[in-house]
Amino acid sequence: MTNQLRSVRTSRYILLKAFVFCFLATLAQGSLALFPQQDGDGRELPSLAPMLKTVNPAVVNISTFTTRTVRQNPLLNDPFFRRFFNVPEQQMQQPQQQRRTQSAGSGVIIDAKNGIVLTNHHVVNGADEITVGMEDGRNFTATLVGSDPDVDIAVLKIDAKNLHSVKLADSEKLEVGDYVVAIGNPFGLGQTVTTGIVSALGRTGLGIEGYENFIQTDASINPGNSGGALVNLRGELVGVNTAILAPSGGNVGIGFAIPINMAKASIDQILEHGEVRRGQLGIVIQDLTSELADAFNVGKHQRGAVIAEVQTDSAAEKAGLKVGDVVVELDGKDILSSAQLRNAVGLKRVGDRIVVTVLREGKRKEFKAELTATAASAVVVASDNVNSEVLKGVTLRDADQGQGVLVTEVKNDAEAAGKLIQGDLIVSVNQRRVADVKQFSDVLEASKGRLLLRVLRGQMALWIVLQP
Repeated sequence: MTNQLRSVRTSRYILLKAFVFCFLATLAQGSLALFPQQDGDGRELPSLAPMLKTVNPAVVNISTFTTRTVRQNPLLNDPFFRRFFNVPEQQMQQPQQQRRTQSAGSGVIIDAKNGIVLTNHHVVNGADEITVGMEDGRNFTATLVGSDPDVDIAVLKIDAKNLHSVKLADSEKLEVGDYVVAIGNPFGLGQTVTTGIVSALGRTGLGIEGYENFIQTDASINPGNSGGALVNLRGELVGVNTAILAPSGGNVGIGFAIPINMAKASIDQILEHGEVRRGQLGIVIQDLTSELADAFNVGKHQRGAVIAEVQTDSAAEKAGLKVGDVVVELDGKDILSSAQLRNAVGLKRVGDRIVVTVLREGKRKEFKAELTATAASAVVVASDNVNSEVLKGVTLRDADQGQGVLVTEVKNDAEAAGKLIQGDLIVSVNQRRVADVKQFSDVLEASKGRLLLRVLRGQMALWIVLQP
């Protein structure tokens, strides 16, 4: 029995060793220099050092200096308080003081020949002076070429020779579980390397930036890492580190990076125009819920973005898009949410032509649109809280000039309290325009119980489903 047990243990050890060997070999696939098979003593010793030797020189530390005016306490303008606190009159005649502050961040060189450095907008925003520090100890004064606050990237330029740049990857090919390495300047300590995996992709709704499609990683990212590089095991840039989720103020294994494909769309425009000229489609959208999918008769298709409003003279109106259309594809790529559609449009330029595929009355239709440079937002995402389902307890009245039905009160215990709010303007019921309460009542009588309301809420339009 003992020999059998020993045999089993030996077999398990052999299998475990084989598994570890195969695992390391898989990581090293396509880059034999990444994981040396042997060290000087002939022992197996996996390492990221060979890859980092090629990438680290392209990652830079960024120091910014900002001059701010320190305002005097307004109480000191009162003679009574000056006498009370014995403030000399000469001090009051002195000009306002200037305070110079310094902060640190990170960046990555993406074009060595032209000295182009990529970082976050919030790292250099408002800076009077920007200094780029190299791994070899050199420092250069940088000029700001341009930035895109909505994506949180900025492009800098330095006049320097013998620079190293990092190769850009295709971030669309990233998958959850891929190994990544974060390189930056946390807490101003200097260049630091941390490792982890891609924890999630397409993170949105965080309220960090205007356009969000973050790579989430558990590679340690701390204050000062902003603008640094997130690379794959081949040393290619897949993202720009930009934010962390840190309830306690430090790293908790949830960091976010801007995908390089998303950043590149802005970088190209900044280098060409000095700014980003985003194309506009001119629609207000919201996520397709199961209730809306049923209301719009889209069958089993439960993912997409519902058009709640089409702006006048917009690219969408000229293309033929209508309120109630469910966008399911853009340029042949599936659209699963309103945020995804907003990001996809936000990456386009003025004048770009796109193909929008929608479901209209259960049928697929394609529309070609040329994005314009209107003042309105490209895509405004509407949202609603769908918790309850009846109209009882809601007070309505005619809106001015026959514009619809105004919600004047929603009782706290009303079943529609989680959906409608005071001030909502109902303009259609079950896709029928209503100008007043009488028309609203007529549609209610003809309905089969479920109500599909189109509501204007402030500057936003949205669809709301009420069920008995």
